[in-house]
Amino acid sequence: MERAVRAAEQALIEYEIAVETFRIEVENFSRLHHQKLGPMYARLDELDAQIAEARAERTGDPEDRRRADEARARVMPMPGVEELFHGWMDGEGLFPEAAAMLTDQPVRPPQRVRPSDEARKLYRELARKAHPDLAPDDSERQRREEFITRVNAAYARGDETLLRELAEEWAKGPAPAERGPSRSDELYARLEWLAQRKELLSLVAKDLEEGAIGSMLRLAPDDPDRLLEEIAEQLLADVAQRERELAELLGG
Repeated sequence: MERAVRAAEQALIEYEIAVETFRIEVENFSRLHHQKLGPMYARLDELDAQIAEARAERTGDPEDRRRADEARARVMPMPGVEELFHGWMDGEGLFPEAAAMLTDQPVRPPQRVRPSDEARKLYRELARKAHPDLAPDDSERQRREEFITRVNAAYARGDETLLRELAEEWAKGPAPAERGPSRSDELYARLEWLAQRKELLSLVAKDLEEGAIGSMLRLAPDDPDRLLEEIAEQLLADVAQRERELAELLGG
């Protein structure tokens, strides 16, 4: 029974590491998706509004005018919009850096979606050693939870230097107390808790995988940065097509 509990603990830790790794990649991809592609989506919305307005002006059709008004309403600036769009536009329009993305001007390159292989290795090693589920008592669990919070933050930033420092800090800390002999009812209770924790993590993983960003990441699990580039290329082509359509309407 004790061997079964230890095996279940290790399996749960590995699963938690996988879920946390994917959660960070989803968050990074979501942020970069808005940062890199947001200006292109904004430009497409603006072109759609101009096309609808030009069409309504030519036809005089009330239905075309209604569609034009709806299209324009979708791109009207809103108070606090900079918070909604993660720093690439505000109530006055696109920020200079965002506008530069549409004209192929140099801009500060965004951080990669996925931390480096070395950061991933350091993170996994630390998570396995310091995971709170290995704590023998509440005091040790609290110490581990606080430490792992710092580890997660460093990994999310891809900070290899800080991860190495945290590894050294953990190595110097108090050795984990060994688990003493357990009664059968305590072992059964522990297995039940581990099963419940696994079920909860499964729900978290499912939500991440089925979300919009998670679904996109599944299209290119080994190279999400390239996926962003491919989407950007398609959006630029869409922008060019809309600009030609608008020019034809205005020229006509």
